[in-house]
Amino acid sequence: MIIIDKLLRERQQSGKPIRVAMVGAGVVGKGLARQITRYVEGMDLVAISNRNLSSAEKAYQEAGVNDFLVVENAGELQDAIKQERPVVTENFTALCEAEGIDVVVEATGSFEFAASVALETIQNKKHFVTVNAEMDGTVGPILKAYADKAGVMYTNSDGDQPGVVLNLFRSIKEMGLRPVMCGNIKGLQDPYRNPTTQEGFAKKWGIKPFMAASFADGTKISYEQGITANATGMRVAKRGMHGPSVKSGTPIEETIHLFPLEDLLEGPGIVDYVIGAAPGPGVFVLATTEDDVQKYYLNMYKMGEGPLYCFYRPFHLCHIEVPNTIARAVLLNDATIAPQGAPTVEVISTAKIDLEAGQTLDGLGCYTLYGQCENADTARAQRLLPFGVAEGCKLKRNIARDEVLTYDDVELPKGRLIDKLRAEQEAVFSIQP
Repeated sequence: MIIIDKLLRERQQSGKPIRVAMVGAGVVGKGLARQITRYVEGMDLVAISNRNLSSAEKAYQEAGVNDFLVVENAGELQDAIKQERPVVTENFTALCEAEGIDVVVEATGSFEFAASVALETIQNKKHFVTVNAEMDGTVGPILKAYADKAGVMYTNSDGDQPGVVLNLFRSIKEMGLRPVMCGNIKGLQDPYRNPTTQEGFAKKWGIKPFMAASFADGTKISYEQGITANATGMRVAKRGMHGPSVKSGTPIEETIHLFPLEDLLEGPGIVDYVIGAAPGPGVFVLATTEDDVQKYYLNMYKMGEGPLYCFYRPFHLCHIEVPNTIARAVLLNDATIAPQGAPTVEVISTAKIDLEAGQTLDGLGCYTLYGQCENADTARAQRLLPFGVAEGCKLKRNIARDEVLTYDDVELPKGRLIDKLRAEQEAVFSIQP
């Protein structure tokens, strides 16, 4: 989005920068605070909220900002904005309610809490940007419907694989080609990884062990591909996706034949991934065309003879690219990646170990469950338990390792927003088996 730099420069020169508030000050939040503060003109980070206030303070300090105020409510926050003083607070609702804020960015990595932030932001008619694929993949469609009604933007972010692949997807469609697969490139997948096995990796990179485990056990990529499917109308060819593994460093162009051609060419296309291909941290899109002249030109331009053409981007830079999404949402009313309507793919709960009746399920990247993709109509027909509502549920029966869970297998905790939003989502979109 080359135009973004020009528009942000104009905002800077006019003295009207985009005013950003952020909820969450973990690894991504700290990185984003630093990125906006140090490198993005035309954008000010005016407030950070975190349930642990010291983490919000540290996010500013690591960005080189030490002159900030601690506030408790929206009124105090508004006064600070007028004084051009950055703010930290434990009260996320202050960010949602305060005047003078253009957009709220959610960077918590949670389900229930993140959904609360999203709904509060939207109901206060502010644009909402999330870096949270897990929450988005659970209740994104209904939150997008709320945002549309309120006249504000709901969008996931550039920098992570789904946003990067959607940029590529849109460019390919502009060329007149038909995307038939949105793909992700992984280095490892083992559904039985947990915080204990990933402790060393987590310590090396300064992230929480459960988050490292969610990368390794396949839950993270399931959510990434799930929200990509929901934004494009694509599906999965099979439960869990194909996910072929190749020799490390195999060029992604050489992996095309590993996917059944009929899965790609019949229907709306699929989301999937490859393990071990290069470029390692990148994304790719497979596309096709029935235009013989277009095929001639693509061959001439070294894209091959078809019928599939592989386009890829060799990197994604997470928080470094999130400001592009913020600017697109505020300045252009353009979502980087958002649900297009009814969900097409869900992430379902699958037992990581043998589980016993009476056991309470833990959450993302922990010890009891991993997530895998399933088509939404199948998930609905079989009453499969979404991963995003599983944490805190109590089992009614024994579950064997690798068995998928259903709503009938668990007792849901009472009074949760995530369950209310799921019920609304199913009612609004009438997802039919």
